[in-house]
Amino acid sequence: MQITRHGIDTAPGPSDWFTGEVYIDAVAAPSDGSRLSASSVHFTPGARTAWHTHPNGQTIYVTEGVGFAQGRGGPIEVIRPGDRVFFEPGEDHWHGAAPSRFMTHLAMLDVDDEGNPAAWGDHVTAEDYSAAPPID
Repeated sequence: MQITRHGIDTAPGPSDWFTGEVYIDAVAAPSDGSRLSASSVHFTPGARTAWHTHPNGQTIYVTEGVGFAQGRGGPIEVIRPGDRVFFEPGEDHWHGAAPSRFMTHLAMLDVDDEGNPAAWGDHVTAEDYSAAPPID
């Protein structure tokens, strides 16, 4: 058994990966024999990821707030606490908070053999984001 005491500060999400203010708390990091990466990701209202893919897929689990998730070419879906979303390996997608709500989710994935968790693409445009359905 190994206990890792919380000592990593909350990190701001890089502007190459996110639009708006996003904060990340590490939960699990790949290490000897484990490829698991998990983070608690906190999105301020309107904040969102850029389009991206994961080599081995990704599961997000919403813990609070209201947000959106979309796979390339599909509809934008409203997501709420308790919702679990799985993105297939290589599926181009984005996720983030609704315009008027914070949203936090756990992001869980296995890194690839080289330790890569994601490949990042273009930012989601304001026009594309504004096509989301109402959250009520």
